[in-house]
Amino acid sequence: MRNHKRWLLRMASPVMVVRLPRGPDGQSRGFDPTSPRYHALSPSSIQASNNCSGSSLEEEQRSRSVLRERFLRSLITMAGKPVNFTMYEKVDVTATFGASDIDILNFQVSHLQTPLGVQKEALLRCPDIIAYTFNL
Repeated sequence: MRNHKRWLLRMASPVMVVRLPRGPDGQSRGFDPTSPRYHALSPSSIQASNNCSGSSLEEEQRSRSVLRERFLRSLITMAGKPVNFTMYEKVDVTATFGASDIDILNFQVSHLQTPLGVQKEALLRCPDIIAYTFNL
C-alpha cells in the first residue's frame, strides 16, 4: 500500500481525454449512406441538379476540390491559434483551435472565452457556427 501512495505523489496532474462522437452508424466516423447529406453530395444528385454536360461537371468537381483543399488547409493553419467564432444569437466567442472530427461536424477548442466565462476544453458544433476568423 505504501508503494501505491508514492506513485500517486509522483503523478503531476491527470490528463484529460477528449473523445469525439462516433459516426451515424456507431461503428465508424464515416458517412451514413442513408443520410440527406450523403445523398446531396453524391455524384448522381450533383449531375441531376446541374443537368449539364460532362465538361462542366468536371469543372464543378475541380472547383469543389479546390475549395475543399483551401478549407482543409485553413483548419491546419489555425491549429493552436486563437480563433474568433461568430455563433447564432449574436454570440461571439474566442478559443484556441485544437482539431476537427473527420466529418467536420465538431471543433475541439481550448480556453473558450464566452460571455458567461472561460471553459478549459470544449466541443463547438459546426452547425452552430456562422463564421470564424483568425490571424495568419
